Amino acid sequence: MRLSRYFLPVLRENPAEAQIVSHRLMLRAGMIKQAASGIYSWLPLGFKVLRKLENIVHEEQMRAGHIPMLMPTLQSADLWRESGRYDDYGEEMLRITDRHGRDMLYGPTNEELITDIFRAHVGSYKDLPLTLYHIQWKFRDEVRPRFGVMRGREFFMKDGYNFDLTKKDALHAYNRHLVSYLRTYERMGLQAIPMRADSGPIGGDDTHEFLVLADTGESEVFYDSKVTDLSFGDREIDYDDVAQCQGVLDEFTSLYARTDETHDEALFNAIPEERRRTARGIEVGQIFYFGTKYSDAMGANVQGPDGKPVPVHMGSHGIGVSRLVGAIIEASHDDKGIIWPEGVTPFHAGIINVKQGDSEADAACEAIYKSLQALGLDPLYDDRDERAGGKFASMDLIGLPWRITVGPRGLKNGVVELTSRRTGESEDLPPKQAVEKLAQIYAGHLVKGI
Repeated sequence: MRLSRYFLPVLRENPAEAQIVSHRLMLRAGMIKQAASGIYSWLPLGFKVLRKLENIVHEEQMRAGHIPMLMPTLQSADLWRESGRYDDYGEEMLRITDRHGRDMLYGPTNEELITDIFRAHVGSYKDLPLTLYHIQWKFRDEVRPRFGVMRGREFFMKDGYNFDLTKKDALHAYNRHLVSYLRTYERMGLQAIPMRADSGPIGGDDTHEFLVLADTGESEVFYDSKVTDLSFGDREIDYDDVAQCQGVLDEFTSLYARTDETHDEALFNAIPEERRRTARGIEVGQIFYFGTKYSDAMGANVQGPDGKPVPVHMGSHGIGVSRLVGAIIEASHDDKGIIWPEGVTPFHAGIINVKQGDSEADAACEAIYKSLQALGLDPLYDDRDERAGGKFASMDLIGLPWRITVGPRGLKNGVVELTSRRTGESEDLPPKQAVEKLAQIYAGHLVKGI
């Protein structure tokens, strides 16, 4: 993309309404614009990142054997009355009456709707196990929406639902989701720690939240410092292997890590003092097993092996996709702006022409731009007739991981400058070698999908 043809409304000054780094930088980098309290338009740069995160979530869910679908944002209140949650959910639920007087609601979650779909179409244990998921906009009417996309009223979320014949099978689905979430977050450049949590209005006894450590996190967390040494890495896993999935869960949840809602002071004090940590955390996902809570209430039964009706065991599993954009910025920025991890960056590299209009510089930039595109990379070429200082400031603000700087002085020596946004380190390379190095850096990220 040529920046002269792109819509990137960057702001020079910090917006007064932005209280945390991610909100401030997303507004300044032209990623979002507030439409109403807690509701945002996603401008091209922000939308590009949002779609990258969504694609990673889809890839890892399908890798785990989960099936994508799409449910509506508006739901019938009758389903929620059937489950008993319509009156219990509270004022966060946006309740609507349509022109025919029917009670509707803007879905904050989808347990009722997916259970209704299941009971209408699945009747035998032979159709199990089954996990369906979708990525859809949700709405929760927060009393005080704040912190930009970190605590908005409208948000983009992946929610998935497993249906299993037995508790043992459902707990394997729980473990399978934990593994897929670890892979998902690490592909995004994040360490999201699974922590024992409270189930809240979803219900159930087995639940873990995934939290990214950050000073601006809404939750107080307590953990053993050794948990931050854990990494899933590039290991391969068979999602049908019960023991293998259980082993990963044991590895990542055996060390103490809990939110303030489930914190146990006695267990925490049993950790060696030098490893005890308290911090703030940003919740970016949660997994639940809640047994037959919804299937009992809504009659979601299947015919068991003995021919008798059996209520299915269920769980739900969410990832806050739009919230992740803010969480990544909170975890990866400096005083100049955002620093995107390679796996989620909106553009793979920025190209800066420090002397627009110079025939040699223009030609070199064009050649680099086209060479990167030919290799499947997506560069952002700042071809504007602006001062070099302004170009560098804009590129630092939007946080692309790599920058190629092209100018007459370097070209006289046959080189361009390749700079890492994260470290600030630069090296002079011939244009062809700079392109080849970027191709090598991104090779793993371009093939990690399924």
